[in-house]
Amino acid sequence: MYKKPSKQQLLLRRIAMSVVASLLVVITVTITVLFMLGYRFDSGSIEQGALLQFDSSPNGADVWVDDKLVNGRTATKQTVLSGQHTVTMAKNGYEEWTRTLNLAAGTLTWLDYIRFIPVDRPAEEVLTYENLVRATFSPENRWVLAQETADQPVFQLIDLRSETVTASALTISQDLITDATTEGVAHTYAVKSWNSGGRYVLIKHSYGDKTEWLTLDTQDRANDRNITRSLSIDLQDVAFMGTNGTTFYGLAIDGTLRKLDVNASTISGALISQVQSFTLFDSSIIQYIGVDTATNTKLVGVYRDGDSAPHVLRSGAAMDTPLAIAATRYYSKDYVAIAEGAAVTILRGSYPGSSDQDASSLQELSVLPLQGAVTSLSFSPEGDFMLVQSGAEYLSYELEHLRAATGTVSADVNGTIESLRWLDEAHLWSGIGEGLVMRDFNGINAHQIMNVTPGFGASLSQNGRFFYGIHRTDAGFVLQRVTMVL
Repeated sequence: MYKKPSKQQLLLRRIAMSVVASLLVVITVTITVLFMLGYRFDSGSIEQGALLQFDSSPNGADVWVDDKLVNGRTATKQTVLSGQHTVTMAKNGYEEWTRTLNLAAGTLTWLDYIRFIPVDRPAEEVLTYENLVRATFSPENRWVLAQETADQPVFQLIDLRSETVTASALTISQDLITDATTEGVAHTYAVKSWNSGGRYVLIKHSYGDKTEWLTLDTQDRANDRNITRSLSIDLQDVAFMGTNGTTFYGLAIDGTLRKLDVNASTISGALISQVQSFTLFDSSIIQYIGVDTATNTKLVGVYRDGDSAPHVLRSGAAMDTPLAIAATRYYSKDYVAIAEGAAVTILRGSYPGSSDQDASSLQELSVLPLQGAVTSLSFSPEGDFMLVQSGAEYLSYELEHLRAATGTVSADVNGTIESLRWLDEAHLWSGIGEGLVMRDFNGINAHQIMNVTPGFGASLSQNGRFFYGIHRTDAGFVLQRVTMVL
């Protein structure tokens, strides 16, 4: 006979059900959180794994981790246990990509930089020239400035913004060129650099035993300028300060570095003295190599736009010691790499807030030895990776995971070794002999793309569909391209 439960029994049941429901919620949330943190049940125990994020260009590629197919194609992800794993990606019509990594528990690794290389990659002729002395690609890979002869201020502006490539001639007016019509004066014009906006080009003009600096506005001849004549200052080096094409940093013959404004016809006081060479990061941070005249030694330092004085980061190097410096910013941290002799020191932290503070907030992150003196040093465009080269040997370093990788590049038949250059954020290229070789930042997955002539630029198109390069033939020079996205 059914007996109605008492109020006390009903209360106990409700409490029990609430406890069970709460426990289920706690267990579910705990499992979910652990799963999101990468924990997995393996061999009778719970272990935290490492998360891999995959993507590729083009995407839609199959992914294998340790020969096991991952569910889903790029872009996709997979959690794995800590330790060594081999990742393979493949897409029909393209070369296979692979990499082996040691992964720590609780880490996130992005393998999203993969550029697939077509298996079949014939080179297509785009433009031909009887002669070329230089071809310089603009930032964002929209333009090429080609120079057929070095003794004339005439350039070909090649437009890469669409699949149909066109070219137009640009000539700097003789009115801007000193001794342009003087008989017996030899002239040489050399492209120094594009500005970061990809519109203005800096030209070094040598005539007789003198030098002057010109700017070429690729969109409007009326804006071409003679920096040296406008400001009446002799300069050994110049760099664009911003995107307007009228402000610069200029290294005077006496070793002082100053701001120059052509439109305002102004020259600043000396920002840094006794400078041997300088480069820029982000148009506002100067990295320089200078001389301490008191001790007759070399030093390296940085100067930020607006500082009252530079910050010396390393001093006391012998005058014959090879030095190099490069700077970047990655995830709100400042990084500086200093190469001295056969070693590179990486500093991390933040620059001093004022000129009366020392640089102690930049702490030593790593010291990387090489077999010989450093010949080139740079960070990738977005600051993820550092690249240092010593002759044929190179070393790359991942700032996020503190991983280093080494490799070598080949010399041509004359023994010439070209410096590796950044193609994009995670890929390098070099033109050795007649072959343009593209490789990942750490040297793996290297492929010869096409035949090129050393000494000329090369680049992907803005959308990454084509790879452009210069090749010399018996008939002259060819701007050619290989289709990278089928």
